[in-house]
Amino acid sequence: MESEAMTSAGDPQPALTEATTLELGVLESSIPQALPGTETAGAGQLGVTGRPLPEFPVPAPLSTHGPARIIAMCNQKGGVGKTTTAINLGAALAEYGRKVLLVDFDPQGALSVGFGVPTHELDVTIYNLLVERGHDVRDVIKHTRTEGLDIIPANIDLSAAEVQLVGEVAREQILARVLRPVLDDYDVVLIDCQPSLGLLTVNALTAAHGVVIPLECEFFAMRGVALLVETIEKITDRLNPRLQVDGILPTMYDGRTLHSREVVASVVEHFGEQVFHTVISRTVKFPDATLAAEPITTYAATHSGANAYRQLARELIARGDAA
Repeated sequence: MESEAMTSAGDPQPALTEATTLELGVLESSIPQALPGTETAGAGQLGVTGRPLPEFPVPAPLSTHGPARIIAMCNQKGGVGKTTTAINLGAALAEYGRKVLLVDFDPQGALSVGFGVPTHELDVTIYNLLVERGHDVRDVIKHTRTEGLDIIPANIDLSAAEVQLVGEVAREQILARVLRPVLDDYDVVLIDCQPSLGLLTVNALTAAHGVVIPLECEFFAMRGVALLVETIEKITDRLNPRLQVDGILPTMYDGRTLHSREVVASVVEHFGEQVFHTVISRTVKFPDATLAAEPITTYAATHSGANAYRQLARELIARGDAA
């Protein structure tokens, strides 16, 4: 027999049945909510990371361009949002008048595919720039449909570079040499690294000024961050003293789950201000935009996911980690 609950007036009230509970759950889930990480900054308002959310102003336009600040998107774990972040952060920076060059440094070529580049038809890619002499990097750069956003594409050929570069002199500095001629043409260069800590990733970190670490809001993803930070510290000591961690970016956040909230809290506890205030939530719009071969900022310009990457762009600029 079902029990009865009492109202404040003392009248009996039927208990919720399983069907009623289900209906309420469906109703609650149907209430539209903005994705976390895009809240309007206010006095004392806490963001998803549990810290007061600063206001990131819209950056002023630039009168001149260059030299570029190079940022590596790096995490040895796959599927954490490196490519999605490179595409959409690059597009958001371009919206704010920055000239952006994306470097596809993953043999899977996902960044290139994300802009509709036919990777299997390319004769010259970043691979050729790394292992062959006589190529002009400007001839390899492709313009995208997003104004101010260019890309150096990659395909499966790049997988051979790891072995071929082993015997080269100053092998860790080859990407830096490749990019040097065009740094004055851009404000930001974003390198989409492969999910490993091999020679290609070391090249990216040696060429970079800063590192953005996308981190999936999942406990297993956290385990590798300490190893990555240790690798970054070694490269800073031995190869690239200017290298710094620009920030750790929580991705694939689902505010409905305790797990996601606990992961963000733990990351902030361990890394403090190195964690961005911006948090990228999980949404089907990201894979939809990838299938459409365009950034979410144009595919779904008013979506909360697009606004989150715009906020990330403003946060990077406000921190001084982008032009």
